[in-house]
Amino acid sequence: MAGFFSRSVRATADEDAASDEAPLRPIAASDAIRRVELLDSFEAAGLGWFWATDAQGRLIYLSDNAAEKLGWSDGEAIGKPLGELFIPERADDPNKPQRPLAFLLSARNSISQLNVRLAFTKDEVWWEIAGKPQFDDKGRFTGYRGSAKDISTSRESRLDAERLAQFDPVTGLANRHRLTTRLTETLKAYRNSKRACALLTLDLDRFKQVSDTLGHQAGDELLKQVASRLERIVAGAGEIGHLGSDEFQIVMPDVDDRGALGELGQRLIQMLSQPYSINGARAIIGASIGIAIAPYDGLDTEELVTAADLALYAAKGGGRGQYRFYSSDLKDGARHRRQVEEDLRDAISNGQISMHYQPLVCAKTHKVESCEALMRWDHPEHGDIPPAVFIPVAEDMGIIRDMGEWALNEVCRDAKQWPVDLRVAANVSAMQFAHDDFAQTVRKALTNSGLEPARLELEITESVFLGDTGRVQAMFAELKELGVKLALDDFGTGYSSLSYLRNAPFDTIKIDQSFVRGATEEGNNNAAILTAIVGLADALGMETVAEGVEAKDELELVTQRGATLVQGFIFARAMPNADFLERLADGQLIYDARGPAKYRAARKTVFRRIGLIHEDNRYKVVMRNLSKTGAMIEGLLDVPLGTQVVLDLGGGQLAVATVRRSKGALQGVEFENPLISDGAEGLCTRHRVSPYQIEAAGRPLAALPDDPYSLIMGEQEGAGTPKQFVEVEVGTPKPGTGY
Repeated sequence: MAGFFSRSVRATADEDAASDEAPLRPIAASDAIRRVELLDSFEAAGLGWFWATDAQGRLIYLSDNAAEKLGWSDGEAIGKPLGELFIPERADDPNKPQRPLAFLLSARNSISQLNVRLAFTKDEVWWEIAGKPQFDDKGRFTGYRGSAKDISTSRESRLDAERLAQFDPVTGLANRHRLTTRLTETLKAYRNSKRACALLTLDLDRFKQVSDTLGHQAGDELLKQVASRLERIVAGAGEIGHLGSDEFQIVMPDVDDRGALGELGQRLIQMLSQPYSINGARAIIGASIGIAIAPYDGLDTEELVTAADLALYAAKGGGRGQYRFYSSDLKDGARHRRQVEEDLRDAISNGQISMHYQPLVCAKTHKVESCEALMRWDHPEHGDIPPAVFIPVAEDMGIIRDMGEWALNEVCRDAKQWPVDLRVAANVSAMQFAHDDFAQTVRKALTNSGLEPARLELEITESVFLGDTGRVQAMFAELKELGVKLALDDFGTGYSSLSYLRNAPFDTIKIDQSFVRGATEEGNNNAAILTAIVGLADALGMETVAEGVEAKDELELVTQRGATLVQGFIFARAMPNADFLERLADGQLIYDARGPAKYRAARKTVFRRIGLIHEDNRYKVVMRNLSKTGAMIEGLLDVPLGTQVVLDLGGGQLAVATVRRSKGALQGVEFENPLISDGAEGLCTRHRVSPYQIEAAGRPLAALPDDPYSLIMGEQEGAGTPKQFVEVEVGTPKPGTGY
C-alpha cells in the first residue's frame, strides 16, 4: 500500500547531510516535505502507526508496518469498517455495558488512549488508538485521522502487576484487599436492590503443625491443594479469597437459605478434611467455618466480617471441624472465650483442673476392665467448662503440651494408688505427640509414679499421622519399647485409613459414638459398620471399645456384634479420682446397666420463653423441648387440635406450626418446614425475617434486632382482635414432662 507520507524527499535530505559544513536548517511549519519525512520515519521505526477513515468509517489508510504486523497484504485493510476491526476493552465493572467501537465512532467524539483488541488475529493483539474527527470548510464530517501503537506486551505486564496486587501469589485466589473491595461493592449494590449475600470465613485446623513438621514449602503446597478443593466445591457460585496464613473467605451472592449454607459448610469441612499428599508425606488437617449473612447479620463489610469471625470463633471453641451461623449471643461467647484464655494459664496451678475417670466395662460380664482419664476444669465463677471448649483454646495458646504432660503425670500417680491393677487410658494431643521428647515424657511419668507400663494406654487420633511418616513410626517404636499400650481413638470418623492399622502397633480400636447412635433404628447402616470394625479388629488381634452407649438396646447390639469393652453413660459417667478409688476399694467392680430401654432420636430438652403468634395476637409461652419437626410448649389453656400458630424462636426466626396434641396448658406442635442444624447441637430455621421487610414497615434499615416481628407489626399487633386463648404462668420445668 502506498505510504500516506511521501518518501521522495529523501534525496534532498541526503544531499544536505553529505556536507559537514552545511548550515543549520530547522524544520519550519511551512516545510511540508521535511515534516512528512519526519512522520514517515516515525512510521518506519515502529514507534507508532497512523490510520484514517472516510465519512462512512471505512479505512482509507493504515501504516504499512501495522498491516505487515497483522499479516495483511498490500491494501487488504483498505475499505474495511474500522468498527469491525477492533473490540474495546471491557470495563472491570460488570454492571457497566460494553460500547462497541462503531458506537463510539458514530458519536464523532475524539478518541483518546482507547485500548482495543484486534478482532481478526489468531494471537491476542492489543492496540492503543487515538483519533480525531475531521470536518471540511463547510463543517461536513469527512472521517477520522488517528494514531495507534501495539501495547500487547506492556498490557500483559500491567495485568501481571494488577494480578499481583489483587491475587494471592501462592494459591492464585483473591487476596484480602481484592475480596474486601469486592464484598464492599457487592453489599452496596445489593442494599439498593434488596438482595442478600453470605460470607463464609474458614480457618484450617492443624495447618501450623503441617508447616512446622514438613516445612514452609510443604505448607505452601498444602494451601494450593486447599484452594483447588475450594474452587471445585464452590464452582463459580461465589468468590474465594485467601486472606493469609490458614484463613480463607468465600463470598456467596444471593444466598440467605441457612439450610443450603449449612450443607455447603459441611461439604467444605468434609472435603478439606480428606488426606493430602505432600511430597510423598501424608497430611491431615481440618476446617472450622463461621457464616454470616447480609443484611441479617450486618449491612456493611466491617459488620459482616466481624459477625463471620465471631461465628468462626464459636465453631473453633465448640471443638473444631464444625460450622456455626452468627447469632447475637455470640458476642457473649467471644467475651467468654477471652475470659477462658485469660484464666486457663493459671487453672492448673490454682488447682482448678483435675482428672476424672470413666470406666470401660466388659461387654459380657459388665466388670470394669479399664478406664479413660478425662480432664475437667471447675472454674470458680463459671462452673464446669467442657474440654471441647478449653482444649482447643489451650492448643491455640500453645500450652497444650504442658497441660498434657501434667495430665500424664497425674494419671500415672492416681492409677498407682488404685487397689486393683486396672489399665488407664490417657488422651494424647497431636501437638504433644509431635515433639521428639514425647517418649521421654512418658518414661519420666512412669518412673516417677512407679506405674507398670502395661497399665498405661495412650489414646491417639489419626491427626498424629499428618507429619513425617518415618518420624511417627519411630515414635511408635519408642513407645512400644517402653511397654505401654496404644489405642486408635475415634476410629471411623473423618477419613480413617486402614494403613494406620497396618503400620501402627495399636492394641485397641475405639469405635466412635457416632456409629453407636441410631444403630438400632431400622434401615440404619451403623450396625453393619460396627460389625465390620469389630471383625477387622479381631483379625488384627485388637480389642474394641464401643463409645457413647446410653440405651439398653444399644448395649445389646454392641454386645451381639462382638465389642470387647463398652464405655458410656449406661454404666457410669466420668467421676473424680476419690469416688473411683472408693468404689474400687469397696470391691464394686461390676456395673449395672442403667438407661432407657431404647435409643430415642434427639429431642433437645429446653426451658426457654418464646413468643407464640396466633392471628394478630402474640402470647408468651415456654418451650420445653425441641426437635427438627416439632416442639412442646406450655402456657396456653385448651388450644384446639389443628390450630395454626407461629412460634417466634427469637432473632427473626418464625416457625409455622400446627397443634397436634393438646392437654391443659401443654401443646405439641408440628412444624410446617423442619428446622435445620445450626452447626452446633442446636436447631434453627432456614430463613429469618428480612431487614428489608422491617425497612418497608417504615423503620431504618439495620441488621436484625432481637424482636423484629414487633417492628413489622407495630400498632397492628392485636388491634381489634380479641385473644382466643388464656395465658397461664409457667414456673420451673417439671422433670419427665413430655409426650
